[in-house]
Amino acid sequence: MATIHLPEVDSTNAEAMRRSLAGCAVPLWIRADRQTRGRGRSGRPWQSDHTGNLYASLLLDLGCGPEVAAQLSLVTGVAVIDAIRSLSSGGPSSDAIVCELQLKWPNDILIGSAKAGGILIESTRHRGVLSVVIGIGLNLVGSPSDIGRAVTSLNLHKIHADPQLMLRHVRQHMDRWLGIWQEGAGFGLCRQAWAVRATPVGTELTVNAGVGPVSGRFQGLDDDGALLLQTSTGRQRFSFGDVTLGLA
Repeated sequence: MATIHLPEVDSTNAEAMRRSLAGCAVPLWIRADRQTRGRGRSGRPWQSDHTGNLYASLLLDLGCGPEVAAQLSLVTGVAVIDAIRSLSSGGPSSDAIVCELQLKWPNDILIGSAKAGGILIESTRHRGVLSVVIGIGLNLVGSPSDIGRAVTSLNLHKIHADPQLMLRHVRQHMDRWLGIWQEGAGFGLCRQAWAVRATPVGTELTVNAGVGPVSGRFQGLDDDGALLLQTSTGRQRFSFGDVTLGLA
């Protein structure tokens, strides 16, 4: 599996998509030291000028549909958590970091309640193939400012890794979990793995899916990976939306 390293790019996801449309060989990893137009979900900008953080994207061609490919946000979260754990194993704070690491649906990597990274899945269909880009941003040495929520970095928790080393661990665990996932056939196992790495059932969450905030208690995921929330009016299912910890 090839890896391309760029000193600077607008967005590793955008670069991966350009290379896909140009017909480059896949799978392909693209890593950049810095992004000038990094972005998160819904096109929101993501500050990416901390040299030393991980900004990387994996380009794949898949035979499944986009609704199945969306599961990769959860699959990737499992792989990233496992990669961080493998780096912290045996370190002075390894037990603490393992306890604090958690996934927040659908795409956030948390240490405690603070965001340490995120995942962005994008796809396009051309020439009869679904091309999927998995973007991973991980705060290794610094974190964005003024994003309206708590943020942190691995360095603050005594996990020290440069982007190249971090990507090596992420690649290893991505290979494993993509092999289990099998374009959705093994999603049940991935879903179980996500659940044991996620915010606990019963955690108070607020979901904004475009029609105003809905608050309740996290009840896990359904078989398709959608969020289940127990609200004052009953259980609700969300297949998309922005999620924050706590009640609105």
